[in-house]
Amino acid sequence: MPVWRYMELCLMHPRYGYYVSRDPLGREGDFTTAPEVSQMFGELLGLWTASVWKQMGSPQLLRLIELGPGRGTMMADALRALRVLPPLYQTLSVHMVEVNPVLRERQKTTLSGVRNIAWHDNIDDVPEGPCIILANEFFDVLPIHQMVKQKNGWHERVVDVEAGGKLVFAAAAEPTPRFDVLLPPLVRAAPVGAVFEWRPDAEMMKLAARVRDQDGAALIIDYGHLRSDAGDTFQAIARHTFTDPLKAPGQADVTAHVDFQALTRAAEDVGARVHGPVTQGEFLKRLGIDTRAAALMQKATPEVSTDIAAAQKRLTDPGRGGMGSMFKVLCVSEPRLTSIAALSDHLEEDEST
Repeated sequence: MPVWRYMELCLMHPRYGYYVSRDPLGREGDFTTAPEVSQMFGELLGLWTASVWKQMGSPQLLRLIELGPGRGTMMADALRALRVLPPLYQTLSVHMVEVNPVLRERQKTTLSGVRNIAWHDNIDDVPEGPCIILANEFFDVLPIHQMVKQKNGWHERVVDVEAGGKLVFAAAAEPTPRFDVLLPPLVRAAPVGAVFEWRPDAEMMKLAARVRDQDGAALIIDYGHLRSDAGDTFQAIARHTFTDPLKAPGQADVTAHVDFQALTRAAEDVGARVHGPVTQGEFLKRLGIDTRAAALMQKATPEVSTDIAAAQKRLTDPGRGGMGSMFKVLCVSEPRLTSIAALSDHLEEDEST
């Protein structure tokens, strides 16, 4: 079967899918996301939301939407920050787009004191109106197509079964007609054997069209690369360790890096305005994470202060083990929002980041 279908089944099979049967987060799970690292992450996104709301003209109704909201930690921290601005907080309706029943229950516990909140299987179910959409580590789990370059063209990469039942990668027998016409020049020049990954533009176009037509902005934070290029990033993580993505389907988190150039192109194609991308480290620093960390440490014990400093470093550090440069931040908005807080310019550095 094609890699995209294998990935879809591993994650979303109604009975055996990884994301419909468990809470994968935290020390006892398989991976940790930025909101679970520190409250500072969600708090700063709350302040960012307030800034964008003002730039939107302070609409009297704002739908705050989160895609793939984990345990609800990020939303809880963001709402705590937003409470200091009653004119905004009182206009909010909160919408959580979540398909995992286990995580939904965790979210309901975490956000039990929040009024005017609803859960949805799909963003299409969220009522229309001015909105701000938060999507942290959402796009990386959308299924990817993988293509392998061979002498006679680009072939769809597939998952096959060897004798004995072992899963292996292979390639479709026939090339995809005229696939190279759609490729960026950098990818078109890749050598034989190269792998190119792509995701359909539908999800990005849906978000971009919504904020274009209904007033608002969508913030996307994920790990990935700035430009479309060849490379195999399909990976699996179990118990905080990389593992073979073809081993134990449905028992590990399978993901692939996000192509931010492709996201940008899809959003611009439907007429939305794009802001960024910038690195997560730069984004959080512009929002004041250093000041917030200092304020928290001032009131904390030495042991807790050490934890706060470690969390700040993990969120912003560009080095190995840090999330600062691997993760990028991109915003798409209605065209009249010409400037967005902390995203006034975009990255130009090389792909080592």
